[in-house]
Amino acid sequence: MPRSVHQSRHRFPVLVSAAALTLGAWAGPSLAQSSDVYVCTGPNGVPEYRNGNGGKGCKKLNLPEVVTVPGGRIAAPARSAGSSAATTGSTSFPRVDSATQRSRDSERRTVLAQELQAEEAKLQGLRAEYNNGQPERQGNERNYQKYLDRTAALRDDIARSEANAASLRRELGNLKD
Repeated sequence: MPRSVHQSRHRFPVLVSAAALTLGAWAGPSLAQSSDVYVCTGPNGVPEYRNGNGGKGCKKLNLPEVVTVPGGRIAAPARSAGSSAATTGSTSFPRVDSATQRSRDSERRTVLAQELQAEEAKLQGLRAEYNNGQPERQGNERNYQKYLDRTAALRDDIARSEANAASLRRELGNLKD
């Protein structure tokens, strides 16, 4: 049954009033809000945190007041006319002696080489299973779509493994000797 013009005229001011109240609450002066926080037991026993009225099965949390302190400015160290920011900042940065750094680089190179070897072995196994896009059908793949899904997953795994191996090779190439 269509609404009459008379009915919709009465609803419009109510909707406008509700919208105006909502906007007025948001646009008003922003005061420090210290609303109550409740912890409630949600579905499957998962705790939920809510503001305002917690409702049934909720407990109010006693939280300390939030205090904000404006930060002060840190005075920059005085520089001579010839010094730059890069040289000034580097003096306070901790340095590692070259022997320790060589040891760390060697250890990193060993770890990356091991990861690359493992990734290449994984890639070789995936390529053998993929069999140039014609993998062997398994017993649980009577439905052809399951076979197609597994073939697509193998193709994605091969692409991901190739990208990982390329990334590891690039990382090894970036290391200093």
